[in-house]
Amino acid sequence: MIHTHKALGGMVVAPHHLAAQAGRDVLRDGGNAVEAMVAAAAAIAVVYPHMNAIGGDGFWLIHEPGQPVVAIDASGPAAALATRDFYAGAQEIPARGPTAALTVAGTLGGWAEALNLAAPWGQALPLARLLADAIRHARDGVVVSTSQSALTRQKLDGLKDAPGFAATYLVEGQPPEPGHLLRQPALGQTLATLAERGLDDFYRGELGRRIGAELERLGSPLRTTDLAAYRAKRVQPLAVRLKDSTVYNLPPPTQGLSALMILGLFDRLGVSEGEGFEHLHGLVEATKRAFRVRDRVVTDPGRVPTDPQSLLEAASLDTLAAQIDPRQALPWPDPAAPGDTIWMGAIDAQGRSVSFIQSVYWEFGSGTVLQDTGICWQNRGTSFSLDPQALNHLEPGRQPFHTLNPSLALFDDGRVMPYGTMGGEGQPQTQAAVFTRYARFGQPLQQAVSAPRWLLGRTWGDKSTTLKLERRFDPALVQALRDAGHVIEELPEAFSDTMGHAGALVRHPDGVIEGAADPRSDGGVAAL
Repeated sequence: MIHTHKALGGMVVAPHHLAAQAGRDVLRDGGNAVEAMVAAAAAIAVVYPHMNAIGGDGFWLIHEPGQPVVAIDASGPAAALATRDFYAGAQEIPARGPTAALTVAGTLGGWAEALNLAAPWGQALPLARLLADAIRHARDGVVVSTSQSALTRQKLDGLKDAPGFAATYLVEGQPPEPGHLLRQPALGQTLATLAERGLDDFYRGELGRRIGAELERLGSPLRTTDLAAYRAKRVQPLAVRLKDSTVYNLPPPTQGLSALMILGLFDRLGVSEGEGFEHLHGLVEATKRAFRVRDRVVTDPGRVPTDPQSLLEAASLDTLAAQIDPRQALPWPDPAAPGDTIWMGAIDAQGRSVSFIQSVYWEFGSGTVLQDTGICWQNRGTSFSLDPQALNHLEPGRQPFHTLNPSLALFDDGRVMPYGTMGGEGQPQTQAAVFTRYARFGQPLQQAVSAPRWLLGRTWGDKSTTLKLERRFDPALVQALRDAGHVIEELPEAFSDTMGHAGALVRHPDGVIEGAADPRSDGGVAAL
């Protein structure tokens, strides 16, 4: 049994241990939680390239004691040239290659906005210090993880012909073996340039001009002008009131609405014991209702058909919860959304907390790596539809649907809990599993993250809509779920990557910080 880590001086959790350590060391040098997260975000973009990159998007929740929770939307819009005419003749937007790289990469804009928010907190560490570990890892090399090796091999057919992919991530045309030393000198130089000139150079400086020129040369619709026009923005977070806490998440274009709705519906089911049929069945059925609402509502913020916060009010949740059958499963043929990403959390000694998520959408995103800068670009725009009648149809300047959604809970007793996971459709479900196990049924934080998990729908490119279970569940519980009408798929692994890489932190009123990292990942908790 891995025990929950505890400390007083600050803590960072990440799905790769080097990222957690990068953030922790910034805290040791006097940095705050936001600065620690920027250091961790830069590091993980280097050491976990199959899951995220600086060519992707990000979202933040930031809480300072005594202040409202602040959300930052650092997701990029579709290029001005990304029209349906640009994709004329195609049934859908290609998943890989330069034409899949059609949205601005927003995550660095989010780093900049978060640092601006934290500026009043005191003397800031220089950007060069925050990016130092990432630069070192890119130049000196990182050891390829089993996860990166396996996913490269699994997705090779779709990735190997994308510009720059083979030269950056393959070894003589083949996936790297675990333990291979991956060096990324061009990316290291790009990070060093940002450290010297500032993050704005990515969008409106020489670096931005070079990025735009190479994207255009490769055939992407993105241009330097798209980058120059971009800025991340602070937005009002969504919130759901539970019986002992308020939980926050991001508004559209993220699926944060569904993560909060699942918790709000489950709270109304009166489940008193964890890990049994009522717990799993209740969360799965709440997930189905929440996903159906999400699919009707979540799109570009300018096109949302109804106020998503209104769907989290008590009356709305009461009505929807009353439709859940406590013994019988709702048939579930609905389609699902893929996605791969990372979630990280940080809390400093002053109690300032960050819940952060960063992604390139699918593993390695578009697969397109800009050789001049070493940046792997996301394929988030492939979630747009070319059907003009679709809710999420492609238009220049629109933000695509995002699976990304970090959570942060404020408990009435003073505890603060940033938590989250990667894993596409699995993100809201795993968040619900971790939160209810810890907050409703009293499990230690690490046990809540490590315990066997489930996933309704698909992730990691899987197109099935079954209810997938890790093999550690009690066979009697599995049979009870089958008897209730759930279409069960038992996975062979005890700890499956399919279930995502979760993490959580909790700060108590006395200053004690607890942290839990997912044994399914390469991550860890680093603390002072």
